[in-house]
Amino acid sequence: MAKTENEMSFLDHLEALRWHLVRSIFAVVVFAIVAFVFKDFIFTNIIIAPKTPEFFTNRNLCAFGTMIGIPALCINAEPFQLININMAGQFTTHIMVSMIIGLIFSFPYLIFELWRFIGPALYDKEQQYAKGAVFYISLLFIFGVLFAYYVIIPLSVNFLGSYQVSAEVTNQINLMSYISTVTAIALAAGLLFELPVLIFFLTKIGLVTPEFLRKYRRHSLVIVLALSAIITPPDVFSQILVAFPLMFLYEVGIRLSHRIIKKERLAAQKQSS
Repeated sequence: MAKTENEMSFLDHLEALRWHLVRSIFAVVVFAIVAFVFKDFIFTNIIIAPKTPEFFTNRNLCAFGTMIGIPALCINAEPFQLININMAGQFTTHIMVSMIIGLIFSFPYLIFELWRFIGPALYDKEQQYAKGAVFYISLLFIFGVLFAYYVIIPLSVNFLGSYQVSAEVTNQINLMSYISTVTAIALAAGLLFELPVLIFFLTKIGLVTPEFLRKYRRHSLVIVLALSAIITPPDVFSQILVAFPLMFLYEVGIRLSHRIIKKERLAAQKQSS
């Protein structure tokens, strides 16, 4: 049974929401403070690392390219120098990166707090279907961020950092520009990897069916390629690398939608018999 509407007043709901928000913000701030304290490790070994030849992806891709005789696979072999042109630029960047790190690491807890707020309003059957939602949402987000960090970001940094319209124009990459590119790609990939969760909820509320998803599979491919083009540099190779996992997740969503519809039909047949 769901909670009846008179169990909690509107003000009670607002008060509950306020404490969920307070705890969520507190979690973000705690992780942000930790990231702020470990500045050297965060910037040297995480943020700036993808543009160096020693980075895991760059090193192994170069080794593979050397083995098969394709030296072009040695990306970020000559890392560019980051510059800062504002007096408070490095300090404000430090704070911004700390807050983003805090948001990423506290994401599972934020989803948990969201679930604690909306969970009591759901029926028992809806709660059963949504069981494990916090785990899967968090897991997909983490996979998305890791995929972006180890695959998309090194390729994007190599392409955008070395691209020139003319030999007369030298790239001098601003620190804030680099940080914004890296964090935007990571967060965008984390959200895009939530595709199966989106399909789950759209199926539950009756907006999509597995037949609908199969019918418009080709259209979804166009959308996926468009989204891939947005979060990657404008080269076909990077877009395909992003499109593959997204289409795989789309297929997972189809299977998930099929299971949901099948269970609902079986439940409806049992009730009617």
